[in-house]
Amino acid sequence: MKHLLYVILLLLLFSCKTSSNVEFVENPDQKSIEIWINKKHFTTYLYNSEIEKPVLYPIYTASGTLITRGFPLKPRINERIDHPHQIGLWFNFGDINGLDFWNNSYAIAPENKSHYGSIIFKNVVSKKDNKLIAVSDWVDNNGKVLLEEETTFVFSGDNNTRIIERIAKLTAKDSVTFKGNKEGMVAIRLDRVFEEKLNVAEMLIDSTLIPIKTLNNDGVNGFYKNNIGSLKNEIWGKRAVWTAAMAEKNGEKITVVILDNNKNINYPGWSFARGYGLFALNNLGGKAFDEKYDKPVILNLSPGESVVFRYKFLIRNDDKFMSDSEIDKYNDSFNL
Repeated sequence: MKHLLYVILLLLLFSCKTSSNVEFVENPDQKSIEIWINKKHFTTYLYNSEIEKPVLYPIYTASGTLITRGFPLKPRINERIDHPHQIGLWFNFGDINGLDFWNNSYAIAPENKSHYGSIIFKNVVSKKDNKLIAVSDWVDNNGKVLLEEETTFVFSGDNNTRIIERIAKLTAKDSVTFKGNKEGMVAIRLDRVFEEKLNVAEMLIDSTLIPIKTLNNDGVNGFYKNNIGSLKNEIWGKRAVWTAAMAEKNGEKITVVILDNNKNINYPGWSFARGYGLFALNNLGGKAFDEKYDKPVILNLSPGESVVFRYKFLIRNDDKFMSDSEIDKYNDSFNL
């Protein structure tokens, strides 16, 4: 009985805290759908042919502070120019039938494209209330469809919080095998402030928007943590039910959290978090992260079979970073 009352209280708490007015503004010519919360632009669903998968980009806090890297779409001063496939918030994987869906971008030479896959937007099923549902195909370089993805985004927020719940239902259109690989699965490439400070010169964008090799840590103050107490470099490859990236920008302390869901395969997943601003969670990592992990990570789908991956992102701007107990409450409500 006590447990039931606790669950009801949690549901009431978070239904109040995340009450929001969500609006969708479609721009067919730009192949994008803007998501507005409480009359403020939160993010945009991009599905144009210039990128190899649909993404949410850019992403702002409730106060309007930008938290995603601009490169390669809209480069900003002092940004890195590495990993051009890391744009906004996305979902894909590095080894499906031997094809790399994760690293595909304009940087791949045409003669090597046969080793990569793309995710091609098909249509919007619904954009109603606070949900956007879209369908995409995961295809090889010849356009053969391996998977159909039905993606459900659930958006919400309040005066200092934004939430994205991302549910990906993958249905095999051919025999499909996912093999354990570090390149995956749900990810966000964060603004420079979330990075760890450089110790050596790197290629950064200068004031004329030209990349130069330099050592510049202006504004960089990011750090990572997870629910098991790991910090900074210890985050990478650790299995955790939540992982948080934190940094101060524009006088605000910003917390970004990825929550895994207990119904996902191999829960909890492995954190694929890097000091250069990549922040990801991978439920199909295995030995790619931990050589001592003794179970082979292989997911086979026959035609018509489906698998679902569900994640939640929290974005909080405040005068202090989110505490472990605050994040735990969101995690509890997400894993009822």
